[in-house]
Amino acid sequence: MDKRSLGQLADRFRASEARTEILRQELAAAIRQANADGVPQKDVCEATGYTRQQVRRIVKAATDGDE
Repeated sequence: MDKRSLGQLADRFRASEARTEILRQELAAAIRQANADGVPQKDVCEATGYTRQQVRRIVKAATDGDE
């Protein structure tokens, strides 16, 4: 692998990381909205593959002002 190819791959990786962060934030917002809409936590976990603890942490972060 040459330097140019390695650089291109690194650029693609960084772009992927940026897209992942945007999608993570969108999913967290959707989880908070589902919680506000009264969707059972069990259903949120099944739909997202997250644990109940992860879902609770995401919902709690909104009330704490974190994200």
